[in-house]
Amino acid sequence: MKIIISPAKKMNVVSDILSYKDLPVFINQADRLKQELQTYSLSELQKLFACNEKIASLNYERYRTMNLYEMLSPAILSYEGIQYQYMAPVVFTDSELEYVQKHLRILSGFYGVLKPMDGVVPYRLEMQAKLRIGEYKNLYEYWGRMIYEELIEGENLIINLASKEYSKVIESYLTPNIMFINFVFGKLVNGKVKVNGTYAKMARGEMVRFMAQNQILDKRLDNNEKRKEYISHCYHVLQSFDRLGYSFEESLSSKTQLVFLQR
Repeated sequence: MKIIISPAKKMNVVSDILSYKDLPVFINQADRLKQELQTYSLSELQKLFACNEKIASLNYERYRTMNLYEMLSPAILSYEGIQYQYMAPVVFTDSELEYVQKHLRILSGFYGVLKPMDGVVPYRLEMQAKLRIGEYKNLYEYWGRMIYEELIEGENLIINLASKEYSKVIESYLTPNIMFINFVFGKLVNGKVKVNGTYAKMARGEMVRFMAQNQILDKRLDNNEKRKEYISHCYHVLQSFDRLGYSFEESLSSKTQLVFLQR
């Protein structure tokens, strides 16, 4: 099983809590992106990132001086978005850190895919950025099947807690033998499920934390157990999530989408 989440735009260097363990698997591909972005002027970066001048200047300087092998922080501590705040990895126990290192993967426009303890530097590059790299017209083409192939190696279940911007980098390559479970965190308004982006990010972070604390699915089932029983087990444990006022709504859910409503 792999759990996928999105990165966050805001990042920092955090080296005084935990040390990183490995370099990202696609460090060479990230280096190519770095070299491409280093050719951009400040105004070109501002246009690419669709941001204000202050943010553009910060990242222009980051790319100008970037070294992918020095001053590294564990990825899971480097992102500062809402999802990461509610995941609260800084207070994970050793067993919870081991759990996320094994199961959790962060999708990234710059690094491709990251394990929680991979060493990273602060950057800004959304997957949907209109960045042309050689013969590739955007990052989806650049990464192609690489992220998908890395994720599914030895796996048959993906828990999708990423935004559409990031999950689409693997969804187009899914095959019938891969179970891909989406999550909806919303509220019923006039008979329709409405999703608040901020609350959804909070819930995604809490879901990762919930799974880590309960060590959900942290073992492979015996070979004689059928895939159907494995998926049924997954459903049962995931449906028990009840944080931030959310509870599972069976009537709105399906085999590939679990819906949780705030009451």
